[in-house]
Amino acid sequence: MFNPGKDDVRRFFCEAWGKHLGAQPLTPLEAIALDWMLEHPEYHADLADLPAALLADYPVEGGRSNPFLHLSMHLAVSEQISIDQPPGIRRAHDVLAARRGSPHEAAHELIECLGEVVWKAQRTRSLPDSDAYLECIERRASR
Repeated sequence: MFNPGKDDVRRFFCEAWGKHLGAQPLTPLEAIALDWMLEHPEYHADLADLPAALLADYPVEGGRSNPFLHLSMHLAVSEQISIDQPPGIRRAHDVLAARRGSPHEAAHELIECLGEVVWKAQRTRSLPDSDAYLECIERRASR
């Protein structure tokens, strides 16, 4: 099973960014990641400095989100939407994108729900609740 560590994730994003800057070919996954990296110019400096990225810490009290976690969550919800898993997520995303006027804003709504479900699963030492995840998304889509 593919289970990358923190450094692997940071290396993946920084190397994909470097390929983009060098006009080198990207793998399909890197191309999806690049789409999200381009949506987040505030992360470009982090992506351009692999040694610093490997050492960086993003404590909550620092007031700055972890760009690598955020981009990873974008990739996760992109995959979920592409395969409609959990069932109904693609429809809910499309509704959110229409209501928010942007697939990117809709993805952020899904990321919020995913973060909440994963946090609860970690606290209770259980598997993430896909029903609760979809309910959260549908609640947001209905607002």
